[in-house]
Amino acid sequence: MVGPIVLRTPLSADDVRGLKAGDVVSISGVIVTGRDKVHAYLVEKMPGRDELPVDLAGAILYHCGPVMKETDGVFTAVAAGPTTSMRMEMYEPRVISGFGIRGIMGKGGMGSHTLQALRENGGVYFNAVGGAAVYLADRIARVIGVWKLEEFGPAEALWILEVKDFPAVVTMDSHGNDMHREIEQRSLGRFRELLGK
Repeated sequence: MVGPIVLRTPLSADDVRGLKAGDVVSISGVIVTGRDKVHAYLVEKMPGRDELPVDLAGAILYHCGPVMKETDGVFTAVAAGPTTSMRMEMYEPRVISGFGIRGIMGKGGMGSHTLQALRENGGVYFNAVGGAAVYLADRIARVIGVWKLEEFGPAEALWILEVKDFPAVVTMDSHGNDMHREIEQRSLGRFRELLGK
């Protein structure tokens, strides 16, 4: 059996164009979290690179509100499972194109606008395993920093994380393939067959 494709961040255009829907990957390097408030801020304020705590070019943006424990000023992740990505659909194309993000990660996939942005800008959507928040937190080697913690709160802040061997599956690729839509269409077809019998 072939193992997962090993990826290191930041992702390059070649890294992304070489991936296809269905590929299992193992991610190491720095990723950032971002949910609704981070997305809204990025789109509405369009901060410059010097205003951000990390360069987002080639980054993976993880739809996650991690549970953190602080001990003597040092944060460690207790749980870091994915949140539903579709909530960010209204923002994601502008975030991808505006900041050079190459990877979006969450659960459940996203819509046609994000798929188009991934295609145009050279990006992929990684589906992380839902229901495995503690296991995924164990893949976080270090919490590097946090941005907007006081303003947004711990679940909505942008966390900068160093991960090692973080597992995910490419479900939307830069070539326009979308496993979520394909499975939905196949399921609907099967459902109609069953109703007809």
